[in-house]
Amino acid sequence: MKTILITGASSGFGLETARTFLDRGWKVIATMRNPREDILPASDALRILPLDVTDADSIAHAVSEAGPVDVLVNNAGGGLLGALEGTAMSDIRELFELNTFGTMAVTQAMLPTLRTRGAGVIVNISSAVTYKPLPLLSVYTASKAAVDSFSENLSLEVEPFGIRVHTIHPGRSPETAFGAAARARSQSAIPDVYTGWAKQIFSASPQSAEVTTASDVAAAVWQVVTDPSTPNSIPAGADAITMATIK
Repeated sequence: MKTILITGASSGFGLETARTFLDRGWKVIATMRNPREDILPASDALRILPLDVTDADSIAHAVSEAGPVDVLVNNAGGGLLGALEGTAMSDIRELFELNTFGTMAVTQAMLPTLRTRGAGVIVNISSAVTYKPLPLLSVYTASKAAVDSFSENLSLEVEPFGIRVHTIHPGRSPETAFGAAARARSQSAIPDVYTGWAKQIFSASPQSAEVTTASDVAAAVWQVVTDPSTPNSIPAGADAITMATIK
């Protein structure tokens, strides 16, 4: 039985990915900052471990407890909407610690095991916002664009050891709690001098009917894990596919 470790598995993309792999006969290690035993069906194939991807000791403990794995999914992350001028550097650093450095830190900690085994797959969850410039998303997009470049270069480093690296780019997903969390992090990030312009941006940009579901992302993870011929970078969700096509 193969084993997959998923970060940020308490909700949204991570939780649905855990369900998908459990249903298909995999051993799943679902990690989350605040472990909850009630969000997935009880199973001998499931372990729930605490993991804060911004804390080195937490990462070391989770990797030690997990043991050998076949697949790592770096899904933990957060969002931020706002103008750079109104965003505190402490908030920018916090977002990069979560989205970028957290992904790098967990990957670095897992690599010795994967390299020793001579096989494995690393899946990094990025975002479709990296396909095109968008207003008020400079900080968030930068944190995810860094993950894209990191993944592309890492794939060359680890290919000789039989390890594949893939990046998945989800689009907008209203069904998840991601947007609400991003708004909470974005309070006061639009200064008064930007308010009128921001209102014009929001009113001129009606939400597309195309969206991304958690199932879309879980399906994309399943694809890259089980089909080695899948490109290193793929979109997930109808809106993400559209953005990738016209970028």
